[in-house]
Amino acid sequence: MSASAGVPLEAVVLAAGEGRRLRPLTERWPKALLPIEGRPVLATLLRELAAAGIPRATVVVGHLGGQIESFLSASCGFGLELRLARQERPLGSADALRAAVAAGAAAPLLVVAADTVFTPGDLGQAVATFLSSPAAGALGVRCVPQVEPGERAAVHVQAGRVLRVVEGPPPKTGQETSVGAPLWLLREPVLARLDRLPGPPFQLADALQGAIDAGEEVLALPLGATRDLTRPADVVLHNFPYLWSQVMQRGP
Repeated sequence: MSASAGVPLEAVVLAAGEGRRLRPLTERWPKALLPIEGRPVLATLLRELAAAGIPRATVVVGHLGGQIESFLSASCGFGLELRLARQERPLGSADALRAAVAAGAAAPLLVVAADTVFTPGDLGQAVATFLSSPAAGALGVRCVPQVEPGERAAVHVQAGRVLRVVEGPPPKTGQETSVGAPLWLLREPVLARLDRLPGPPFQLADALQGAIDAGEEVLALPLGATRDLTRPADVVLHNFPYLWSQVMQRGP
């Protein structure tokens, strides 16, 4: 199904990863189909993309991709026109995006990883901010306390612009720090760099940094809280309140 009207931008959902830190769960299920609040992460993301006015999305599959293909085939499309692409080997986020581009995805693009649920409305706001700007790219950014475990790239931000993206967790400073969320908005100057990145692995952080070093503007898009599936305990954390509420509603 396709949305009848939408913004001049399409989405790419990166759902090919092995989810090694989520083992043993991801030995049987792809992480994109693991639940948050009882619903597969992929389903929530696709609904949020449709709510943001995005008309079509390319879902990049790899590890246990047949399960994702079956899930999407059995769905109503979530209000989007859906396309599938396959990443043959786990060679990084930029390589997965290259697979989507080869399957027909074209700039401008919103790229999101299928292991995160965003605060409702954040994706729509990110799209509106990016499309009202001539920037070559944008990166979702969260401000987190130093005590929170770092799983995302550290981001140096000044006056709403990304100055540097550092792959890996931020250094311990004892203060709040900005980290990247798995949300990228990209125009052609960034996509043109996908075929000349160091690696493997080939990472979107390097494509963004290359564009910044070449003088391109990359926006920092502040986001609210996110819910991420990184380790098995996260599945319990993000589903127990929902399950408990269902038990309480049923009563003794």
